[in-house]
Amino acid sequence: MAENKPISKSYIDLKSKVWDTGLCSGCGACVAVCPADSLYFETGGESTYPKSNNYCKAAVDDVPCGACYEICPRLDEQSSSLLGDYLEITTGKAEFDVPRKQSGGAVTAILANALDTGLVDAVVTVTDDPWTLKPRSMVITSSEVLVGQAGSRYNWWVPLVSSLKEAVVKRKYRNVAVVGVPCVVQAVRKMLESDHQLISPYKKSIRIIIGLFCTESFDYEKLIAGKLKSEYALEPMKVCRIDVKGKLEITLNDGTQYVIPLTELEDTVRPGCAVCTDFTALKADISAGAVGSPNGYTTLIVRTLVGQHLLESAVANGKLSIGGGSELNLGIIEKLATKKLERKPE
Repeated sequence: MAENKPISKSYIDLKSKVWDTGLCSGCGACVAVCPADSLYFETGGESTYPKSNNYCKAAVDDVPCGACYEICPRLDEQSSSLLGDYLEITTGKAEFDVPRKQSGGAVTAILANALDTGLVDAVVTVTDDPWTLKPRSMVITSSEVLVGQAGSRYNWWVPLVSSLKEAVVKRKYRNVAVVGVPCVVQAVRKMLESDHQLISPYKKSIRIIIGLFCTESFDYEKLIAGKLKSEYALEPMKVCRIDVKGKLEITLNDGTQYVIPLTELEDTVRPGCAVCTDFTALKADISAGAVGSPNGYTTLIVRTLVGQHLLESAVANGKLSIGGGSELNLGIIEKLATKKLERKPE
């Protein structure tokens, strides 16, 4: 009697449960862990979920895999927590010049210190083209480059986690920090908690997860190349800052500001964001955002001992100061977290 082959999930199962149902966050984790490089993202209107080149060995040849299915954050039940578990919540700001800093530049300060002290050897994050503001994921290995690339682009979708393959598999960095929005954080945390053999390189290499507060992510083609250029006549090269604090705030290089209600941008939001209930990146080591802190400061939610160590190291080395500014306003954070939590299906 022939021995039964082990049952293995494939991208077909993921497609059925997540992609075809509109749940995909676009984090890119499945692209990162696919050993056959058979998954990829297209841009524009075709970027709602990944594509396959049909070279999946699990689907075609019954070779056990299931790595993509193992780490998808959308297969888990959405959280009902507002702030999650944490060791402390404080404000922070960089104690050196960060030209394009978002709020207090605290995340840049923490990661720059981590690179300079050898706590991490690579940072996977999002950067953009200064002419078009088109985002892309990037592996950064020096604090100078990190500071030069500072600034928040998490308002625009890019499959960030897919750059982990370059950092871990191709360039073989073994102390990697990842910066991302909640869905990215959820996927990376699943990598760290997985016992799947094909995910072990990521589990062994990722040291720190920095999560960014997020209401929703926007599609670049629809928001920047579409609505902002066509309806508001805004040229991307003239934009110096974009932020989301319950509304879209755009600041141009000459100081001119535009405030656009999020209700006017619903057609530019990533479809998968509609089911996400995580505002404060509950699975991160440190969560960060401008909300809740006074101007010039970043709200920092320190969740783990790893996060606390990185924070204390940055403070000890004079890169970061914490606890300054006026009183932290947890109420506004909880308000936005509650609003996002209302998306949770009954």
